Amino acid sequence: MQRPNSRSGQPTSRPPRSNAARPEPEQGPRRPRPRSQSLATGQRSLGDPAVHYSLWPPLINGCPRTSTDAVAYPLEVDYAYDRVPADLFGRPAAHGLERWAPLLPPLAAPGLGEGNTPLVQLPDGVYIKDESRNPTWSHKDRLNRVAVSAAKASGARGVVVASSGNHGAAAAAYAARAGLPCVVIASPSAPPAVASFVRAYGALVVTGPHESWKPLTRRIVEEFGYQPVSSLTTTAHTGHPFGPEGYKTIAYEIFLDLGETPEAVYVPTGYGELLFGVWKGFHELTLLGLADRAPRLYACEPAAAGALTTAIRTGRPAAQVPVGPTEAYGISCPVGGYRGVVAVRESRGAALTVTDEQMAAARDELAGQGMWVELSAAAGLAGLRARREDPARPGDASGPVVCVTTSSGFKDNATATPAPEPTVPADWDTVAAALRGLSG
Repeated sequence: MQRPNSRSGQPTSRPPRSNAARPEPEQGPRRPRPRSQSLATGQRSLGDPAVHYSLWPPLINGCPRTSTDAVAYPLEVDYAYDRVPADLFGRPAAHGLERWAPLLPPLAAPGLGEGNTPLVQLPDGVYIKDESRNPTWSHKDRLNRVAVSAAKASGARGVVVASSGNHGAAAAAYAARAGLPCVVIASPSAPPAVASFVRAYGALVVTGPHESWKPLTRRIVEEFGYQPVSSLTTTAHTGHPFGPEGYKTIAYEIFLDLGETPEAVYVPTGYGELLFGVWKGFHELTLLGLADRAPRLYACEPAAAGALTTAIRTGRPAAQVPVGPTEAYGISCPVGGYRGVVAVRESRGAALTVTDEQMAAARDELAGQGMWVELSAAAGLAGLRARREDPARPGDASGPVVCVTTSSGFKDNATATPAPEPTVPADWDTVAAALRGLSG
């Protein structure tokens, strides 16, 4: 993707360095840049890439210059791409995002060995990037390693997150690792297993209706000096500007594992942060001359919501939609964000919707191959299967296809809540009959 140069207005193949513009007064004083290997130079508005800010502090309310009453635009992080070590992508694979430190914001907080998740090939040749193998069993560990590091480097007194699932668990874990208190604001109907998971890290769990989450988060930020690692904006999702940078490493790993750029990547999509991070990672590979293109990205949303699908169809930067009943609570989002629009548009991909039944079928298919994932996590494979079965849609060209699965089946609402299915009694005739049924 070509971006305008902030001085000439002409396109440039490499994102320009930050002009270090002074942040808005309400964002607080700038902090000194922590010592690290990071080549991050500043923040840039996605609403207008010519608008730059210094790297500190993170602009958690979206871009103050380009956002409007109708839509809030997020920011991304700039880097000195011309200074990336020549051997960065030739180094051995390793757990921990510090492996990719030059292309991430400063990692001021210690990690938990996140990343380097496996790429598993299904019998039909489709690859599964299994993010459930991260420390708290979801892709959110990558985001929170970066966002909690930003809170630590900024001198925040703690972190706060509004989440009933993966995001809350990951934020609590990485805050504990960084020595920061954490508040998780969740729904009273959050999965009991996830609530126990969050409390185990020492986080304060506050429950309330969804409409109370943002006002409560904002008050904690303003009165207690905590840094949010989830979104505060209402007109569109912006989130923490540093967080999605952690998702870029998924693209780096896919590229190195395959030895080439895949033809397409199917991504479970809620607010679009993961989708954008995967696109940006592949885009950076082209900027660095390692790849000649980025893959097509397919955003896979629950049919009960579909904010990104609506935005793409109507040509808007973001959309708000009603949310119907769905068990895919991890990606059933009433508001979208501009990051997802950028990822779909620049990759020449598409936004797809899938039903709970299609996600359940994909989840069962993965379980049959030894991978137990959350219903939301199976949306990528469900999107691929649905797209291939639709005669009106063109098939993928030749080349590898990757589906990202985001989290463990441990995170589903139904896990461990109903009575377990009946087991086979320890009577030989019954056991033998059951075994003959398995092998028959």
